[in-house]
Amino acid sequence: MRTRRMVHALITATAAGSVLVACSGAGGSTGSGDGDRSINVLMVGNPQMEDIAKLTKDTFTKDTGIKVNFTILPENELRDKVTQDVATQAGQYDVATIGAYEVPIWEKNGWLHELSSYADKDAGFDKADLLKPMVTSLSGSDGKLYALPFYGESSFLMYNKDVMKAKGITVPERPTWQQIADIAAEVDGAEPGMRGICLRGLAGWGELGASLTTVVNTFGGTWFTEDWKPQVNSPEFKKATNFYVDLVKKHGEAGAAQAGFTECLNAMSQKKVAMWYDATSAAGSLEDPASSKIAGHVGYAYAPTVETKSSGWLWSWAWAMPKTTKKADAASEFMLWASSKEYEKLVGEKLGWSRVPAGKRASTYEIPQYQKAAASFGDITLKSIEQADPANPGMQPRPTVGVQYVAIPEFQDLGTKVTQEISAAIAGKADVDDALNDGQKLAEDVAKNYQ
Repeated sequence: MRTRRMVHALITATAAGSVLVACSGAGGSTGSGDGDRSINVLMVGNPQMEDIAKLTKDTFTKDTGIKVNFTILPENELRDKVTQDVATQAGQYDVATIGAYEVPIWEKNGWLHELSSYADKDAGFDKADLLKPMVTSLSGSDGKLYALPFYGESSFLMYNKDVMKAKGITVPERPTWQQIADIAAEVDGAEPGMRGICLRGLAGWGELGASLTTVVNTFGGTWFTEDWKPQVNSPEFKKATNFYVDLVKKHGEAGAAQAGFTECLNAMSQKKVAMWYDATSAAGSLEDPASSKIAGHVGYAYAPTVETKSSGWLWSWAWAMPKTTKKADAASEFMLWASSKEYEKLVGEKLGWSRVPAGKRASTYEIPQYQKAAASFGDITLKSIEQADPANPGMQPRPTVGVQYVAIPEFQDLGTKVTQEISAAIAGKADVDDALNDGQKLAEDVAKNYQ
């Protein structure tokens, strides 16, 4: 009964999205078949994933004979698709990118292969080199890894140093949100068409919900108290959300209600905004002169705060293997390679060291070439990851771990529905207080399962 309810919660409101394919033949049979060495991999459409799709054929496939069919989707569509496939045991994919939110829930349901045994057998993988926060967040109740980190991240503030210099503004290393709001107002319009800041406005628990929840945390709010009392329309939650929505509406990017990570990355790299609060993993793309107009001119500061000492989130996009795969050996071989030191070196040498999928290995930060390429953001990224506290991210005890999410199956649906209304408020089509009052009712329904 409980498992059925979890499955229902995970697949509620799932919508089929259009599929963007890198390499050929995504989808199709996962049957073992004699001599069939192909695997199907489903992954989020972030720059690091687009890089591996480009590099695999001439390296991993050439060396192993394993053909990798990639399906790449935008973040919200990826979450819907992978949840649908894994929760319903459809078995279309042998490997999928998931994160710290899904791992403990899906491991408990018996949907994922444990991966520690594969990592332990591969001496070259060096499991001990993985950063502790990544290992902890991707382990199951038995202490074994159920996903291998591709890259890890926290969140921080990125800003255009040239704009700040021209305005005579010094961005604090550890700013408050009010300081950032004041700076956003001052630099709004600093260059033709430039807005003060980019903040996610695209609905989705992992899009708008991720950045907004870190703001809620540091304003003293939370989704639920330790004993599962919903707090979505509490004064602290309302204050944080009104602050966020007002900042985006006054000084945020054009089309903010449709802007997620990808849209903000484009806006920042093309000089359409002067600041951006988001994932630390974005820095590598911003520092790539092939795609960014501000490479070498970006400043970095810790995630802004109000009441807490820090407020950066903790996340890892990681490779997981559904129990339904019939190609565990080939799938594990790909995952071990994709999360290896060897792959990091390949990216550095072929694409540039700033584009290395970092944030998961201690050794990455000891590579001279990476240290040079990441001189402006490497140290603050590592410290932001180390300082993130999933057990105590706010001002009061929580019922589950998680900085930017609540680690229960129902949160995927709850967070998405609440952020849909907040996104509408950003677009000027709804009221924040009304949205949060509606969200409180939804949260109360969820809380009944745990009280």
